[in-house]
Amino acid sequence: MLPVQCRMARAALGLKIAELAELARMSTNTIVRFETGKELKQSTIDDLRVVLENAGIIFIPENGDGPGIRLKKPAS
Repeated sequence: MLPVQCRMARAALGLKIAELAELARMSTNTIVRFETGKELKQSTIDDLRVVLENAGIIFIPENGDGPGIRLKKPAS
């Protein structure tokens, strides 16, 4: 997960930084540091990604057109 994908995911879910931090059990400073491109431990990024995936985000890897996200389809 890239910082831009985190920002996109948060926007898609309508989450403020503080709300994501609470869900992820991280400080708001950690989220801000990541979203602004500061280095974090890979385990912290992985934990954050799992929280966003559990909230309904699918991460799209770089495929020539850039990385992205999408929302999971609601369960039928």
